Amino acid sequence: MNIFKKTLATVVMMSALISTSALANSAGDAKVRAAGETTLAKTEEAVNLLEKNGDKAEILKLLGEVRQSQKEFRYEQTERLRQKAGDKLRLAHEALTKDDNADATSNLKAALDFYKEMFVVYKKAH
Repeated sequence: MNIFKKTLATVVMMSALISTSALANSAGDAKVRAAGETTLAKTEEAVNLLEKNGDKAEILKLLGEVRQSQKEFRYEQTERLRQKAGDKLRLAHEALTKDDNADATSNLKAALDFYKEMFVVYKKAH
């Protein structure tokens, strides 16, 4: 009888640990997915504003928001893509501060392509 109680206690503990880690993992996945969606939306909005010769301050603000959201959009299999996108985002920011809208648009579109590819990879895995 004593062995039965120990076995039952072990099974209960294991199931509690498994369900807790599954819940924590799904909450983390939701956070990453939301960050990915935000990153894509803000980047697309910045590209649209750039193409329409929108307000430079607004575009710079959007680039800052993209930089923040992409920090949360982390997934191990897309880390190199995230780094490449971050480099393009930095180049777009530099070009924009130098009033080179063509170069800024080009780099921002490249970053957007990287973010889209990241999101596709992430969605396939989740």
